[in-house]
Amino acid sequence: MTDDFAVWLYVVASRRDGAAELSTLTGVAGEPVRTVVARDLTAVVGSVPLDVFGEQPLRRNFEDLDWLEATARAHDAVVSAMARRGPAVPLRLATVFRDDNRVRELLDERQADFDAALQLVSDRTEWGVRAYGDRAALTAAVAEARSAEEVGTMTPGAAYLARRRAQLSAQESVERDAAERAEEIHARLVHHAAAGRRQPLTDPAVSGRRDWMVLNGTYLVDDDRTDDFTTTVTTLGAEFPGIRLELTGPWPPYSFAGLTRGPT
Repeated sequence: MTDDFAVWLYVVASRRDGAAELSTLTGVAGEPVRTVVARDLTAVVGSVPLDVFGEQPLRRNFEDLDWLEATARAHDAVVSAMARRGPAVPLRLATVFRDDNRVRELLDERQADFDAALQLVSDRTEWGVRAYGDRAALTAAVAEARSAEEVGTMTPGAAYLARRRAQLSAQESVERDAAERAEEIHARLVHHAAAGRRQPLTDPAVSGRRDWMVLNGTYLVDDDRTDDFTTTVTTLGAEFPGIRLELTGPWPPYSFAGLTRGPT
């Protein structure tokens, strides 16, 4: 590598899976991707110009949302192509190293971690489930459930008051009720997955959506249980009035196999 270029790391695979034909893949700088091998691991990398992908230029470029989106798509295209060929550990966006030797050092130092991650994601795929709340519908559903417990054989007047009390109570507790439902949905989805994580809720200013997000979950699902998982999402969506579930995927397993150490 010359002083004008650095090494962008996309994904790590086993040596046997990393030998697949890469000639059709290009990276974030339009560069042909290639491999760096250390023992039983293969890193898929690209040589990128420092005047665009160096530390200071990256900070500036990350403020350009169009540039960031295009770069993220190019990065994910390489990761997704490798994930389709076999178990692969995706690296987070902008994992940049000084040269190939630094990449080899990473593979040597973290071989046990990469081996464990490759085993975890083998024959599994990441799916995302987001839950959005409708305050009015959720309040009505909670109020109806609470009043049904009380009304029973009450007189019409007493039943009306019980329903009114339930409505007021539901309006006051709607945030807590949404959180409780989100927690139950997440727990039940984890039961149908190999692993699951609750991610930070997306800021509406970033997503451009005004929907009230109450759950942002990612789930690592066995490929032979995909139908079971997606059916569970549909079932849960019907079971919780006032909560709308949105399924996304399949994705490479970014949430379960990423590198936590920063680039060097």
